[in-house]
Amino acid sequence: MFTGIVEELGEITAVETLDDACRFRLRGPVVTEGAKHGDSIAVNGVCLTVVEHQGDEFTADVMAETLNRSSLGALAVGSRVNLERPTAVGSRLGGHIVQGHVDGTGEILGREPSQHWEIVTISLPADLSRYVVEKGSITVDGISLTVVDAADDHFTVSLIPTTLALTTLGIKQPGDPVNLEVDVIAKYVERMLGARATGEEATR
Repeated sequence: MFTGIVEELGEITAVETLDDACRFRLRGPVVTEGAKHGDSIAVNGVCLTVVEHQGDEFTADVMAETLNRSSLGALAVGSRVNLERPTAVGSRLGGHIVQGHVDGTGEILGREPSQHWEIVTISLPADLSRYVVEKGSITVDGISLTVVDAADDHFTVSLIPTTLALTTLGIKQPGDPVNLEVDVIAKYVERMLGARATGEEATR
């Protein structure tokens, strides 16, 4: 489990295309400290498994399903990525509960700079809009953010200077894809309410 608090801005140093997958080599001095084979590291919000680790770099395999359902397929050598290690049991939950399981992708639609922050508008797939609410939580490229405004096909977030300086949202431009993970609690609530409604119908 992750919290959506990005630990560092890493970089893709090599990409190896396989038959039905892809292997990335990534540089991240912070997240590789103490890393070992089998550990999990979130890359732009996607939970990946460390295959090899040497120095400040690690490799991770990405299967076709993940490439198709996320924006990782658009990464190339030199691409910057958000990196986060799993949260330790008993540590502070600085963001919100993030699984590292991408629900879909959005697109940066616009950026509105201000003196102390920046408003970013992101497209929202129709099948995810019911989970996104004003002042609710959403994960964008692995970053835990608070929704400012929510519409059927887009939402906005307000980014502070720290987020702009230390994550990919400081460099992404309109047209760039981003990974989206909605609040898992909302999905569980929907499932339970649906089951309850079905049960009530059955008893009538």
